[in-house]
Amino acid sequence: MPEPASTTASGWPSLRVEDWADTRDTLHMWTQIVGKVRLVHAPFVNHWWHTTLYVSPRGLTTTAIPYEAGAFDMELDFVDHRLVVRASSGEVRTVALEAKPVADFHAQTLHALDELGIEAPIQATPNEVDPAIPFAEDHEHASYDPDAAQLFWRQLVQADRVMGEFRSHFVGKVSPVHFFWGAMDLACTRFSGRGAPPHPGGAPNCGDWVMVEGYSHELSSCGFWPGGGEEGAFYAYAYPEPDGFADHPVAPADASYSRENGQFLLPYEAVRTASEPDRALLDFLQTTYEAAAEHAQWDRAALEDDPGRWDHLR
Repeated sequence: MPEPASTTASGWPSLRVEDWADTRDTLHMWTQIVGKVRLVHAPFVNHWWHTTLYVSPRGLTTTAIPYEAGAFDMELDFVDHRLVVRASSGEVRTVALEAKPVADFHAQTLHALDELGIEAPIQATPNEVDPAIPFAEDHEHASYDPDAAQLFWRQLVQADRVMGEFRSHFVGKVSPVHFFWGAMDLACTRFSGRGAPPHPGGAPNCGDWVMVEGYSHELSSCGFWPGGGEEGAFYAYAYPEPDGFADHPVAPADASYSRENGQFLLPYEAVRTASEPDRALLDFLQTTYEAAAEHAQWDRAALEDDPGRWDHLR
């Protein structure tokens, strides 16, 4: 029996990946179903930004999705453990988040949307996983530990908060801090403004053309993934990776470059146990960005600014 996970005094929760792997894999499929509903109805935005989910005060949300003359949203609520679907008509439907097969969650979600008059012709199989079991046939993934799911969301709350602070220092093209359900990671990406060579693709059960769009311009990306370490890992990479990137000195001391993964990694637990977790993560985000920007000769003077530049006039 695994030891119960916990939340530290600083608010950074402890959650070992091995203790919730089955729940994580089931939840991954649930987020794909919800994300694909947003994908089929939201207007296209470069790099697939219209497909993502966002950290909310209760879980993960699609935010408002346009539909006909109105809108709806979907939120995976990890406080009350339910999927909430709200329409601008005022109607609401819910689906319980509990131990159940992906096939059942898929059917119940589509039924809830149908009751609200919302069609959802989603692609019926997951992306970026292998094997890709069709949602309607997936009885393999059926675990849900509500405590673990809530702790994962609290990990995302902390990561989102600090990554949002990091994002605020960049005035060039930069993505929101958003959750990509394909790989199940929270990410934020900065762009130099220059184009990039076509990405070679290679993600399982995902067309190469998807990656070509995602990596169409030179970038520096960072994020958090619930894998790659005992409690997950923060990552940072550049595309295309400039010469010298991998050998650039970064902080904190627990960070290192993984040649196998082609990115810098920082174990989540190293941040959680740091004397100043926010500072440890901000140092990682900043120094790995500098590794990309300096070696690729980004115009940093034009792309960066102080987010507090107007504070003296408020």
